Amino acid sequence: MEWLEAHPLPIGDYAEAFVDWLTANFTFVFDGLTKFLQSIIDAILFVLTWPHPFVVVAAFCLIAWLARRSIFPVLFTLVGLLLIINLGFWKETTQTLALVIAATATCMVIGVPLGIAAARREWVYVILRPILDLMQTIPTFVYLIPALILFGLGMVPGLVATVIFSLPASIRLTRLGIASTPTQLLEAGDAFGATPMQRLFKVEIPYALPQIMAGLTQTIMLSLSMVVIAALVGAPGLGVPVLRALNAINVGNGFESGLAIVLLAIILDRFFRVEEKGR
Repeated sequence: MEWLEAHPLPIGDYAEAFVDWLTANFTFVFDGLTKFLQSIIDAILFVLTWPHPFVVVAAFCLIAWLARRSIFPVLFTLVGLLLIINLGFWKETTQTLALVIAATATCMVIGVPLGIAAARREWVYVILRPILDLMQTIPTFVYLIPALILFGLGMVPGLVATVIFSLPASIRLTRLGIASTPTQLLEAGDAFGATPMQRLFKVEIPYALPQIMAGLTQTIMLSLSMVVIAALVGAPGLGVPVLRALNAINVGNGFESGLAIVLLAIILDRFFRVEEKGR
């Protein structure tokens, strides 16, 4: 026992050396990626902040109506967003929303193709499964440290950490939806002479759409759960007043900022949730 503890493997040293090597040789890559991701976040933030807040609220209510075709989600969206404005968290909410939109879009662009590949090729999923397990179980602060070193303070390291944390949901649920397509539907597509791409887009993806949308909502919820962590590396948003309330042990401010996060999460969940019908 003592001998084993006296000869630890230098895993941490190797990890630090690898990050140092990346910093020394690929700084220009990470600087360019930082500028690119920051420009995307800034564009989303401009769209959310340029109009008057009431215009944005009206747009969200319209989206709620188009998505649910029911008055209750529209009323909840209206009341929830007006309450956020009343509490004085509108600016922070738009910043958090920009981060969530950017992270969710990145996760779906990467996750859906990987999920489809994992469903069609078992060896792809064999390779991805331990990586996804690692991404879901490793403490966030472990990869937040190198993200901070490589991307600096601000929104971008928060975005990178959020993507790492949220990406497995879109991959796993997309794979589950594609893999669960009934054999009868696949055989019917083949009988009508469908090519593999036609079978994918006309049979498998339509059948898997509820699972893919479930992956989307899960990604949104996981992204929102990262707002406080992102605030630790300088990302603005609703995580900042939560941290301030925690440092000051201010229950009132902590509850109000937490309530704003909850309202935003429920509103976004209602936008994209797909009710599964009997198959």
